[in-house]
Amino acid sequence: MRIHTDYFLTQMGRQWGWVVFRGLIALVFAALAFMVPASELDTLTPIWGAYAVADGFLALLMAYQVRESNRPWWSLALVGISGICAGLVIFGLPGATTLGLPSLVATWSLAMGVFQIVAALRMRKSIAGEWRMILSGALAVLFGLLMFVLPSGTALTAVWLIAGYAIVFGVLVVAFGLRLRSVVN
Repeated sequence: MRIHTDYFLTQMGRQWGWVVFRGLIALVFAALAFMVPASELDTLTPIWGAYAVADGFLALLMAYQVRESNRPWWSLALVGISGICAGLVIFGLPGATTLGLPSLVATWSLAMGVFQIVAALRMRKSIAGEWRMILSGALAVLFGLLMFVLPSGTALTAVWLIAGYAIVFGVLVVAFGLRLRSVVN
């Protein structure tokens, strides 16, 4: 089925503020993560859990706002669900997830990246500049793979990788949101 470009662009463009807010949440998380001492990975765990839930909620909100049959909303919903689930795991098993935070973040990042790439590919006929969303999804996948492959010998390495990724992701999502804003103006 074909997507009616005018409807979809209007709906996504109306949500540009939420997209920008989602990117800003990632940047706030990154700033908080850089302020956490390297030896305090257990302090970062609930902060990341809150970030994952907030990011998931915002993605679900966007999916809800653009929903309509035959519209590319389901992949945004999957991004949201994966974030909320990861955050709930953090809060449900706080002691166990501190040790497994890098693996949990890697798994979440891989899932979110794949779903985000799918969402961007489904939007490519509706909006120019979707490459920002594809790039942020690709970076999420790359980041997830790095978190699995690189030895997490120190907490500092994990914290800096997670915070660095959040900065890049946040900047790309803000840029995509601002691009959406220009569609409705």
